[in-house]
Amino acid sequence: MNTSIEDNEVTREEAAVRDRFLAENRLFLGPDPEIMRNHSLAPRTEDEERILSQGVDAHQVHQIRGLVNAALTESFQMVNQMGAAPGAKWGDLVTGVFTKSGDLAMISPHGIIGFAICCFYPIKFITKYWMNDPTVGVKEGDGFIHNDARYGGIHNTDQSMMMPLYYKGELLFWLSSTIHEGENGACEPGGMPAAAESKYDEGLKMSPFKVVENYEIKRDLLTFLQNSVRDPKLQLEDMKVKLHATIRLQERMIAILDQFGKDAVVGALRSHLEDVEVEVRRRIRELPDGTTRVNAFMDSTLRENCIQKIQLAITVKGDQMVCDFRGSSPQFMNRAVNTNIASFKAALGTGLLQNVWPDLPHTMAALSPIEIVSDRNSILDADGDMPQAMSLMPLFKACVIFTIPMNKLNYSLPKRYSAVIAQQYDQAATFIYGGLTQHGDVTGNFCSDINGCGQGARSNADGEHSISPVFGFMADAGEQEMCEEDTPIVRLGAQRLARNRIGFGKYRGGLGYEQIATVRDSNIWGFMTGCEGSLFSSTQGLFGGYSSPAYQLCKIKGINIFEVLANEPKRIKEFDIVYLMNERPIPGGKYSTHDMGMTFEMCQEGEVYMICQGTGGGYGDVLERDPALVMKDVAEDLMTHDVAKDIYKVVYDERTLIVDDEATVALRNAYRQERIRRGKSYDQFCAEWVTSEPPATLPYYGSWDDPKTIYGTSGAQRIKMDADKIQGSFMPNPKDLKIAELEAQLERYKEKFGEAV
Repeated sequence: MNTSIEDNEVTREEAAVRDRFLAENRLFLGPDPEIMRNHSLAPRTEDEERILSQGVDAHQVHQIRGLVNAALTESFQMVNQMGAAPGAKWGDLVTGVFTKSGDLAMISPHGIIGFAICCFYPIKFITKYWMNDPTVGVKEGDGFIHNDARYGGIHNTDQSMMMPLYYKGELLFWLSSTIHEGENGACEPGGMPAAAESKYDEGLKMSPFKVVENYEIKRDLLTFLQNSVRDPKLQLEDMKVKLHATIRLQERMIAILDQFGKDAVVGALRSHLEDVEVEVRRRIRELPDGTTRVNAFMDSTLRENCIQKIQLAITVKGDQMVCDFRGSSPQFMNRAVNTNIASFKAALGTGLLQNVWPDLPHTMAALSPIEIVSDRNSILDADGDMPQAMSLMPLFKACVIFTIPMNKLNYSLPKRYSAVIAQQYDQAATFIYGGLTQHGDVTGNFCSDINGCGQGARSNADGEHSISPVFGFMADAGEQEMCEEDTPIVRLGAQRLARNRIGFGKYRGGLGYEQIATVRDSNIWGFMTGCEGSLFSSTQGLFGGYSSPAYQLCKIKGINIFEVLANEPKRIKEFDIVYLMNERPIPGGKYSTHDMGMTFEMCQEGEVYMICQGTGGGYGDVLERDPALVMKDVAEDLMTHDVAKDIYKVVYDERTLIVDDEATVALRNAYRQERIRRGKSYDQFCAEWVTSEPPATLPYYGSWDDPKTIYGTSGAQRIKMDADKIQGSFMPNPKDLKIAELEAQLERYKEKFGEAV
């Protein structure tokens, strides 16, 4: 029997039934690529088009923005004052206002920019999938919670509360409050598990879901969340804090709407966004056309050391800017240092607004005109099934990676919007902890020392010491006494600037501080750290300035420092990492150094753990530094005499610190001649140093000379792959490698000494 084409055609009614069936029976609403890969402003709504086509009053827009800013400040302070998490107390939070379409319009002026930029994505998810879903819906008094970075976020420790704002029955805006909560039920306490080998090790992974109805938290869902984490009290307290801060923000926004009317407020926030986008395009147009590049490197997966490349080429042509990250490291299938492209863009927005154009309002619109290109399945554009619990490693790089190429473009401009500045130290170092407190409570979180990275040197001044975390310019380092009241952590050395660990230059980077910690009055307590940069400098200098040193984790195990201090207090002259590790004043202690990617381990009472925040990069040639500034650093005990003389070539009296100006000029001129004698032509340098592939002994991930060719490893074998066909790297368990090493060692002993060994 012959069947005509017409007989096989699907009728309109049949197609509608099919589409409805597929929509109602979709297996899983995972992260939506259409949402997650789009960082541009949504088109104007009909209301926005109508309002803006009539024109807005610039003075009224300014007045409304000021009132919204005041409302955001109040809600921020509510969370800051009442939040239970360490992140809430020290400013690792934000509150924000979004348009009806979900675009970030304004954030609290003290907040973490990236947290709010990330809420752009889950709000769009809620709008697309839950708004008209009969089992969910969106109505006045609803609140949605979210923490899974795959749906939009920095990492899974950050929890957001999002609420629609209805005015006279109409949805006009979205409001949010986000805190770095810490503990989230992951395989290691504290919420940032370096040991996570799959996304199922990462603890809570909350896609956006409704947890509030009629302004009340649903107790059944709250109980589920509390049952999923180590610290149920924290989960309860901060959900309530975020909810009520968002309700207060809503009250203030409604008062503004009552005063000015819907059209004025909607128009003000939309024009605010569009004005920022227009201004960014204007500033791009000011830049010289061309391409500038920078390569950044991570040296650890937090489980093993290896070099992972993040490559950026910025190309400017007219008012177009393209940020090309192709050629970066491939993703890791069982290491937690991957991130997704949406999170990476949020960190890029943070860096742009903190280090390049800090005068711009903090909105997603600042990034909207910029095209961002990446390789799929790279470490910064990872597949959703890859673990991402320690996504901070590439995200920290994103916060500073703009600094060098953008300053090269900005340097020649007659007007700049910030000082030309070297990179801030980008590995926010702190102790992550977990266990039983002296009060009998189970907890896990992180210490506020994370908020004190050294600033990069500027073109006209030294960098500020330990000024802020790389991800938030207004966060605080906190009060140690409060930490000691809540946890058994005791600071033996707290926030002492790290002598000699400097980003040298004509202007030096700001120093970081040491952190020396132990535990008391708890027999179940442990620490972990989540940083890289222990073997390869993580922060680059600018225009001849030095990079930061490498920093390591140091331990003194097998002792009780409290017994030493009680019985022989004079044995320890000072709590300084270099002194303790070089002089080893405590007999019987097991002194050791490690890279700062330490997975969770137990700490016995009185054992000592030591890490250090790092310095920002230096600016300019060290031989151009004013000798008076060198003497100032020596006088302030930031630098020792031998370093001052060796690095800066200054001749002076060590007792009086009086500089011999003529001898200093002569010494520096002689050293310049020595540099010239050591110099090589470019061709000679390339002939000696440039290789066609990475050294065979180097565990290397990423492109080498061609961004279309990516290097990685499979087991012990190096592999090459096309950038459009990246395979994830699967890493062996370090414990398995250690066991194999010890077994091989045992076999060698048996061969030498017999089976009796």
